[in-house]
Amino acid sequence: MVGPPVDAESWVSGVGTATHLGVARNSVYRWIEKKGLPAHKMGRPWKFKVAGVDEWVRAGGEGAAGNDVAGSSRHLPEKS
Repeated sequence: MVGPPVDAESWVSGVGTATHLGVARNSVYRWIEKKGLPAHKMGRPWKFKVAGVDEWVRAGGEGAAGNDVAGSSRHLPEKS
């Protein structure tokens, strides 16, 4: 389901953040723990400011570690 563009100051869910970044929802939650993705726990759910997420990406974010961002290069061991 595609909705209207998200305002940069809106709070969005993990699913909305995953859609915005074009990654799996699980990646978003893993990046909170391991990569410092800016997020706020509001009760049980995590919420994100799109502007903060975009700034994190521009600053290197997950891509600096080279994990599973779409388009990142992954080096796999060669088969023997």
